Amino acid sequence: MATATPAIDFWFTTGSTYTYLAVMRLPTVERETGIAFRWRPFHLRAILQEMNHVPFADKPAKEAYMWRDLERRAGLRGVPAPRVPAPYPVRNLALSDRLAVLGVREGWGPEFVRAAYRRWFGLGQEMGGEPNVSDSLREAGQDPARVLALAEGDEIGRALKAETAAARGLGLFGSPSFVVGREVFWGDDRLEDAISWLRHSAVQRP
Repeated sequence: MATATPAIDFWFTTGSTYTYLAVMRLPTVERETGIAFRWRPFHLRAILQEMNHVPFADKPAKEAYMWRDLERRAGLRGVPAPRVPAPYPVRNLALSDRLAVLGVREGWGPEFVRAAYRRWFGLGQEMGGEPNVSDSLREAGQDPARVLALAEGDEIGRALKAETAAARGLGLFGSPSFVVGREVFWGDDRLEDAISWLRHSAVQRP
């Protein structure tokens, strides 16, 4: 009997700046560890609004630090350095999250999300806007007209609400978050902790 591949739930919203680091390095992490990551897009903005919390947009000093920190951490993680500042906050976040939900359902989600992040942080094309959306869908092998019609429909809207409710039930408040069972690890810098917990039920350092 085959042994199931160990997996970690990767919860994210497409408007998160630090999620760029995770989406770009997960393929390498999967190859090196043999661990699968279940991509779980959710609409974090709805949860933050319930908390009356806006992470960076109304805090200039904190936002400036975020962009510099993202540049430094990209170098640490070996991913392409972002061109900062990028358009932020994302205005059409609901659409890009819907596209991620549909993409995960159909199997092209990770490729689309990575393409969209590359355009956001490499070309300055806002996530959820044009030409980012259409060009990223084409890069993922999808027809933009077909996908956008489905993404804007009620079924995907309900699916995004359901995933957001599930994230809320887990107590998630940020992106990226890695979840092992009900153990939550928030932030790209906690990915290795989540892997350790999956393997040892404890956070262990090499």
